[in-house]
Amino acid sequence: YYDAGDNVKYGLPLAFTVTTLAWAALAFKPELQAAGELKHVQEAIRWGTDYILKCAAKKNHMWVQVGDPNLDHQCWVRPENMPTPRTLYQIDGNTPGTEIAAETAAALAASAMVFRNDKNYARRLMNKAKLLYQFAKSHLKTYDGECPFYCSYSGYNDELLWAATWLFMATKRQVYADFITHEAISSSVAEFSWDLKYPGAQILLAPHNMNASGGMQSYKTQADNFVCAVLPDTPFHQVFITPGGMIHLRDGAN
Repeated sequence: YYDAGDNVKYGLPLAFTVTTLAWAALAFKPELQAAGELKHVQEAIRWGTDYILKCAAKKNHMWVQVGDPNLDHQCWVRPENMPTPRTLYQIDGNTPGTEIAAETAAALAASAMVFRNDKNYARRLMNKAKLLYQFAKSHLKTYDGECPFYCSYSGYNDELLWAATWLFMATKRQVYADFITHEAISSSVAEFSWDLKYPGAQILLAPHNMNASGGMQSYKTQADNFVCAVLPDTPFHQVFITPGGMIHLRDGAN
């Protein structure tokens, strides 16, 4: 996937797009089936996950960007006529990027749930998601060193929570619940975007606050706060709404 109108492949917003598409495929499966669109959504997700699997073929290593954005933004051409260098950027044990490793783990875990009927493919996605999550946790460093554009500006704690949440949703394993309840850092914010994932994790975890997982009441409270910040008729409304009723985030987050 390219980003916007240029020809650069940015790994962080790409992975978030895949995670969000997978969430939609899970949350609105009956509606998508009724509209005849479920197959199209699944194809779009798989286009992203196939690419991610190739980028993360080696353990503790991932290709995270293709193209030089500074040069690419000086021209406007179709991909077949790209004149710019296809510069490669990577993360590994020496140059980590916790945000993008964790976001990619979230994308693969969520997508594994979408493709559960394809057991071999779902297993590949889940195994790689677990490895990337461990890589993200064991190499804590913000993704900014080799990242000229579309880095994470909010730190990596939201991506770690987001990844653990999707792995918990997909596996129900206690190790992820323990991280969510005892280690993860969360925050009440009024934005859900490619850079800021707290509300997404909070909304996913909110239904679990009363079950055996325990310790998740704070996520329900934070999810409630986010909903109040988004709805236009609440006294706690914070999000800008366009005249047409669309949510408009800060410029860098749209």
